[in-house]
Amino acid sequence: MSRRILLVTGEYPPDEGGVADYSRCLAEALVAQGQQVAVLTTRRPRQATLDEVGDPGASRRRDDPPAVGAIPVHRLAAPGWPWHSLKQTADLARTWRADWLHLQYQAAAFGLGLPIHLLPGYLRWRLPDLRLAVTYHDLREPYLFPKAGRLRGKAVQGLARRSHLALTTNAADRLALAATLAARGGAAPRQALVPIGSNLPDSPPPGYERQAFRAAQGLGPEVLLLGSFGFLNASKGGARLLEALAALRAAGRDGRLVLIGGTAGASDASNAQALAAFRAQAQALGLAPFLIWTGFLPPPLVSAWLRALDLALLPYTDGASFRRGSLLAALSHGCAVISTRAACSAPSSAVRPPDPASFPTADDVLLPPLEDGVQAMLCPPEDGAALARAALRLAAEPALAAALGREARRLAEAFGWPAIAERHRRLYDLEDA
Repeated sequence: MSRRILLVTGEYPPDEGGVADYSRCLAEALVAQGQQVAVLTTRRPRQATLDEVGDPGASRRRDDPPAVGAIPVHRLAAPGWPWHSLKQTADLARTWRADWLHLQYQAAAFGLGLPIHLLPGYLRWRLPDLRLAVTYHDLREPYLFPKAGRLRGKAVQGLARRSHLALTTNAADRLALAATLAARGGAAPRQALVPIGSNLPDSPPPGYERQAFRAAQGLGPEVLLLGSFGFLNASKGGARLLEALAALRAAGRDGRLVLIGGTAGASDASNAQALAAFRAQAQALGLAPFLIWTGFLPPPLVSAWLRALDLALLPYTDGASFRRGSLLAALSHGCAVISTRAACSAPSSAVRPPDPASFPTADDVLLPPLEDGVQAMLCPPEDGAALARAALRLAAEPALAAALGREARRLAEAFGWPAIAERHRRLYDLEDA
């Protein structure tokens, strides 16, 4: 069954960010399975607006919203998500004749403001036949306004309560959302866990050769190349990265750290603060000469850098999670990954979903575990010394590093985009039945 699905997202390429890339990959995968998809996102400089475009069904003009393949991408008339974005969204859903509107929610991507949280309720009033879905990319509460207090949590929950379908991307968020909705009572939507996939294909430029690429960057075979991928926000453990690099160099290894991709996203002001703190610490430790900043790169060059790494260091402050696109990208490239356990995990634990009986419904996908010493090395969070010890061990045991990379690739196969799109289609089917 083919549907017309309007994806609403706070960011979309050429915007940089995990939600932007996820939305693009999901849109393309749904189209590949016979669905019709359009995207609504916020305005960026030199982009056409809905006011300029008029009827989305009209013939394209030179200033119409750009399309990615067969996917029309519409931008709001003003930056951000102001109050009048509610009406513009409803108008687009009506004129494009959408069957479903699927919100890709992350508070920071919508400026931490209030209007987007009222969208499902507004659409139920304006377009009662429109089916509504929300995917929570995390459960972070928005700012909304000063002294919003408990209204912040209610705003996040309200997105689910006023939708027909509420999706989460990892087991912890799935159970947390279900518990919160159940505690407050009342009607709840169908809920399900659908994992994210890697937004970066393992596809370096034609003719890529790892050693030649490293040599072109001035990296000889004696260099131990560590890498981190994605925006350097507060949850990425930037201070631990520098502590690990300092420990490696103190142990006599010629360690370098490459920061792959854009440095700080525009959707969260705290990203810039985290980046400034990282740069200051690097200067204080004398590590600035041993850092490589790639800046924003096209996917083939990101893929080239990931393949060039000796070790991928991903010391998330809240522990490794399958909601992390940077983790999935590293796994899909067969990197030897060093990451962190959740703070509450026992030292021998794996990053695994709870027992199947703990899920409230049969609509959930059970994900394979990320096991310490099998697909990755897992360290305590906020422990740069442990990160350095793991890096030194893998540097001294290349066979172990290679085995981790092979198992990482095998694990990443569970997060393919065709399977994710099919999962969405089946959940839409259940609600349409």
